[in-house]
Amino acid sequence: PDAKGQILCLVGPPGVGKTSIAHSIAEALGRSFVRMSLGGVRDEAEIRGHRRTYVGAIPGRIITSIKQAGTMNPVLLLDEIDKMSSTLRRDPSAALLEVLDAEQNNTFRDHYLDIPFDLSQVMFIITANTLDTVPRPLLDRMEVIELTSYTPEEKFEIAKRHLLPKQIKENGLTRAFLRLEDGALRAIINDYTAESGVRTLERTIGAVCRKAAIAKMDGKKSFRVNEKRVHELLGPTHALHEKVEPVSLVGCVTGLAWTAVGGEILTIEATAMKGSGAVQLTGKLGEVMQESAKAAVSYIRAHALELGIDEEFHKTTDIHVHVPMGATPKDGPSAGVTMVTAIYSALSGRPVPQNIAMTGEITLRGKVLPVGGIKEKVLAAHRAGIRTILLPEDNKADIDDIPPAVRRQLNFVLLAKAAETLVYALEESKKV
Repeated sequence: PDAKGQILCLVGPPGVGKTSIAHSIAEALGRSFVRMSLGGVRDEAEIRGHRRTYVGAIPGRIITSIKQAGTMNPVLLLDEIDKMSSTLRRDPSAALLEVLDAEQNNTFRDHYLDIPFDLSQVMFIITANTLDTVPRPLLDRMEVIELTSYTPEEKFEIAKRHLLPKQIKENGLTRAFLRLEDGALRAIINDYTAESGVRTLERTIGAVCRKAAIAKMDGKKSFRVNEKRVHELLGPTHALHEKVEPVSLVGCVTGLAWTAVGGEILTIEATAMKGSGAVQLTGKLGEVMQESAKAAVSYIRAHALELGIDEEFHKTTDIHVHVPMGATPKDGPSAGVTMVTAIYSALSGRPVPQNIAMTGEITLRGKVLPVGGIKEKVLAAHRAGIRTILLPEDNKADIDDIPPAVRRQLNFVLLAKAAETLVYALEESKKV
């Protein structure tokens, strides 16, 4: 009961239940719950309040939330901390430094009250989609808990236990009237939703329930939905998950990418043409990804002799690297090893199997560095029918986060150097 200073930060994609967890914590502790959205806050006065000398001065939102809770020890949810905007003149995150510090917030001073106020009994829970925009000093004050994407099996259980009963109730139906088979639920998850959370899944189940409600109004006694009927009710599939074929292609390598809605497989293509050594990059690549491609070319140039490539290729050959889905912006360092493999394959004319996926950052010395989002990337590869995944050696611990049912079906190869990636990929191509 006397515990103080718990400041939790729940980080994860939209729809994975960050706010729901905060609600549940408040309920379990028997404390008042109050939510304060930080999205769009761009003035520290919104946090600390205005001085009473100003016309229309009011207390800050922290004090207002405590007043709204009616108690000194509520669970206070600070929602969407990554959506705060700062300008050259105003930085609201600086005002939160005192609020979110267990050693200082027992004497928090709101400009309107102008007396020390004790926030040490408040339990702060912060949510964010990403930590990239959260200032480092602020991040240092919080205990970060990552909530990753749901697996298809987890989505199925959530839908069956919670979402379906909720939507049946909201649409004025009964479990006896609407019978949604397990195969139909799995079809909705696999063919109509491509997200980390379950918001779209809930909306799609709601759409089926509304069609059932219309049938009930027409006098039907029951409404049974199987996998075939789901496609009749919801129309063409929305989530197009790419499938890979067990073939070997020259200059084409399967990479893995992390997106805000989960993992995706990313095909990276490279082609070599006669020219003057120009390197062309297309596919709306961000700065970091462009640098990865340049580092890949430099690594191959530096090790051309041992890789069995003409050392003068940079004078006589143009290289074009393209990442399909050109309208979608892509960035991040995790395509480094994929680019090395694709460029080497294009220059040497040796094919690479498409059913091997890889991820990892590359250095000029050829070292493979660890990357993030391993769980989401591996799940995307599994969904696409890939069974062999090349990962950086330092990501070995992340394999434990992958659900056992998925892990058992996959073969993980851990790599420390880019040369190992090339050797493994080319050895496997002989088997295909």
